[in-house]
Amino acid sequence: MKKIDPKRSTGPSDSLRDRAQHLRLKGLLSHWDEIANEPWVASLIAWEQEERGRLSLERRITAAKIGAFKPMADFDWSWPKRIDRELVTDFFTFGFLTEGANAIVLGPNGVGKSMLAQNLAYQAVLRGNRVRYITASDMLSDLAAQDASRALARRTQYYANLHLLVIDEVGYLSFDSRYADLLFEVVSRRYRDGRSIVLTTNKEFAEWSTVFPNATCVVTLVDRLMHRAEILTIEGESYRLKEAMDRAAQKASARSAKRPKSTATTTTP
Repeated sequence: MKKIDPKRSTGPSDSLRDRAQHLRLKGLLSHWDEIANEPWVASLIAWEQEERGRLSLERRITAAKIGAFKPMADFDWSWPKRIDRELVTDFFTFGFLTEGANAIVLGPNGVGKSMLAQNLAYQAVLRGNRVRYITASDMLSDLAAQDASRALARRTQYYANLHLLVIDEVGYLSFDSRYADLLFEVVSRRYRDGRSIVLTTNKEFAEWSTVFPNATCVVTLVDRLMHRAEILTIEGESYRLKEAMDRAAQKASARSAKRPKSTATTTTP
């Protein structure tokens, strides 16, 4: 644990008493006149802030449901045929989140879209935001499973009110018009309130009519997603396929090395 300097000076807006009131340390405040000048007070308040911050971070990470993921340090920038690395770097400044804009990642299977989305979700949590990472199918199934209008309203409001909603894998499955309406409602509320979405998809927006066939809201849905959005396009072959082929080649090589070498025998007449 880092050492706290109890003599650290604070300004009027960051006084020890203000911090104690913010933490609602009522027992401490009730005896403030008696203990305000004690040297341990600053340390106690700092420890309380630090512990609450740690617990808050743990709760936000758990609630975000990001799951296991590779850090961006492991991203192979040489593999995609096309990727705007500067735009990726800009995403991680979270200017889009401040502006209430969307970050959309478009590309085929296996080029790192989910890896990027999960890292963005995690870094947003570290910045103090309430975040949820979820695939499109899981979110829409969750909303569709609500068996009463009041329960659906509460669940929709949950997705609408998050500081950042990360929707992964739009386009991998087709959905009927009811699911399209559910997604439209979430997107529309976040659009209205200036709340950002990170969204990954393997389909160009012109192809979304195949994702939500017979849905009348698709054009408006796409319009609201794109209106305030930065779009990153990744082109290339599947990195997962490359890793699978590399592993297969390594295992074949290992098996070949273990085989006993055949010895030629000669006979004399």
